[in-house]
Amino acid sequence: MGLSLLQWMTLAVFFVTIAAIVVNKLDATVAALLGVVIMIWMGTMSEVEAAQLVDWNVMAILVGIWIMAGYFGRSGVPSWLSVQSLKLSGGRPGLLVLVLSMLTGLLSMFIDNVVCILMMAPVALPLARALKIPATPLVLMIGFSANFMGTALLLGDLPPQMLHSVAGAEFFDFIWQHGRPSSFPILMVTFTITLAFMYFYGFRKIGKVSAEGSASIKADIPDPLFAYIAVGMFLLTVLAMAFREAFGVKLGFIALTGAVILVLIVEILGKKLKEAPSFEHIVQELDWRAVFFYIALFALVGGLEKTHILDMMANWMKPMFAQNYALGATVLYWVTIPIVGIVEHDAYILTFLNTIKELGTQGIPPWPLWWMVLWSGTLGSNLTVAGAPALYVALRIAEKEEDRKVSLREFLSWSLAFCLVSSVICYVLGMLIWVLPYSN
Repeated sequence: MGLSLLQWMTLAVFFVTIAAIVVNKLDATVAALLGVVIMIWMGTMSEVEAAQLVDWNVMAILVGIWIMAGYFGRSGVPSWLSVQSLKLSGGRPGLLVLVLSMLTGLLSMFIDNVVCILMMAPVALPLARALKIPATPLVLMIGFSANFMGTALLLGDLPPQMLHSVAGAEFFDFIWQHGRPSSFPILMVTFTITLAFMYFYGFRKIGKVSAEGSASIKADIPDPLFAYIAVGMFLLTVLAMAFREAFGVKLGFIALTGAVILVLIVEILGKKLKEAPSFEHIVQELDWRAVFFYIALFALVGGLEKTHILDMMANWMKPMFAQNYALGATVLYWVTIPIVGIVEHDAYILTFLNTIKELGTQGIPPWPLWWMVLWSGTLGSNLTVAGAPALYVALRIAEKEEDRKVSLREFLSWSLAFCLVSSVICYVLGMLIWVLPYSN
């Protein structure tokens, strides 16, 4: 059965919009919103339906977590943790890169990857200067790590929140699901092995051990009371989100509640918190362009769903999984890796999460495929700055620090190794733990 004229037009608008985002000649948010507007005017959906297709719960999670991350970033705790990393490394530059990368990865499980980079890179650069090591590989590793571990838990990045939206995955599903380890343990093992590889690949002999450089940087939290409040509210909110089902409310409501309580405490205490930023400052620092981009993204993919294009994609893919489930999962995983290296990965992931949902209604087990798309879509995006905007932020910080242009060859010398090794390890674990048990 062929496509109708409206379906062809919807598909064309979707791909042209994605192409505009990839080429980056037009602001990504403007391109995405323009695509939605065109779909509405040509009849793919009404303006009311477009708003209904947006998962506002996910938007609330993003805004709530970003507000709390803004206060956390100003608390002095990230700087303190970075200096502790320096002490833990004993002034060994290669080991410092690994420790900072691990710390960044752990933080990115709870904080948006771009926010995480903006917090960690500025405090890592003085450490690089003290130990006389190049800034580019250090900052790029911070970028790769922030982008990597955001999918380990529900809170850190948009892809896991989209899985919550499409499949109903809860907080603990990212740790243990259907009697087997899921995203957190699999990505944690993958991340640890990848960092060990990167140490021997490029950081083992970088710089020289410098006890003097290590001793020259102090670790002080300027306002302990503010730090306790910011960290305490953040942890309480995460705990409440972990037990969302017991409360019977949406994750977005919990995130916004935590953010509002934190703002209220800071505003009430006022001048007693010397280092606390104003709420106005926090709101101004929020990446509102990203918020509108994600809103448009849900509506764009919703247009494909509304016109039943995703159904047709599922029907086209079904024979591959029905005949050989493991082979189908393998093809899906490894086709995803290079695509998200050059295409904004959030749009790709959301499209295929919904397509797999349609496959699930046709008797194909969806969960192993959901996980494989989520992991490959995240890991593959570390290949270039086109796949993950977070890497663009890291690259610009590195270039500004060293006052030079980082060549594509130099960037790929780090990104290709990181991306390939992590993808292979995660594929093996994903196949053994998730795909093969469903293949019988």
